Amino acid sequence: MTTDDVFSKFKALGNETLRRQNIKRGAHENQFGVKLGDIRNIAKKIKTDNKLAKALWETGNMEARLLSTLIIDTQLLSTDELDSMVRSEHVPQVADWLNAYVVKEHPEKEALRQRWMQTDHPMAARAGWSLTGGRIARSPEGLDIPALLDRIEAEMPGAAPETQWTMNMALAYIGIYHAAYRERALAIGDRLGIYRDYPVSKGCTSPFAPIWINEMVKRQG
Repeated sequence: MTTDDVFSKFKALGNETLRRQNIKRGAHENQFGVKLGDIRNIAKKIKTDNKLAKALWETGNMEARLLSTLIIDTQLLSTDELDSMVRSEHVPQVADWLNAYVVKEHPEKEALRQRWMQTDHPMAARAGWSLTGGRIARSPEGLDIPALLDRIEAEMPGAAPETQWTMNMALAYIGIYHAAYRERALAIGDRLGIYRDYPVSKGCTSPFAPIWINEMVKRQG
């Protein structure tokens, strides 16, 4: 399958209403309005195609980049290539898929995490805090949790919105998974007030850290 073949499918599957909704959520004009499920179905047919994945990414089209994250061979990406991909994408949905399906599967993700935790670039920092959140929850050995709380307390209020989102996730994960630091995490979240008034759909948990922490701890029993 070629890039032209993929774009023909996107054009056939595109929906103008969804396209406008995507733009309201932060997407750019370079997209067709294709449902995420349809993109996943195309990926299942292609499976892995590194050459096509890189060509799709270079188009800058939103759906092409989403598909790219599903068919790229993560093991063949250099750290510099992945760093460039992370820094080049500002649409939250694409950045989230890139982090979930590529960054978190990369063999050098810890080295990248450490690099990105020291950068001012909003999307690279977003990825760094996302990886740090994963370590807080699943493999915290070697992490300095008090130092992370210090950074969150000092830096999150002035962080770019893209970075703020995953910093807040790291704060919530500290409160959820580390009882010894829960009180401080709750206090920081309450004092900063970030996402306190965030609109939440019925049945969903607020991203406001104190609510998020307390809800998840309650579920843990």
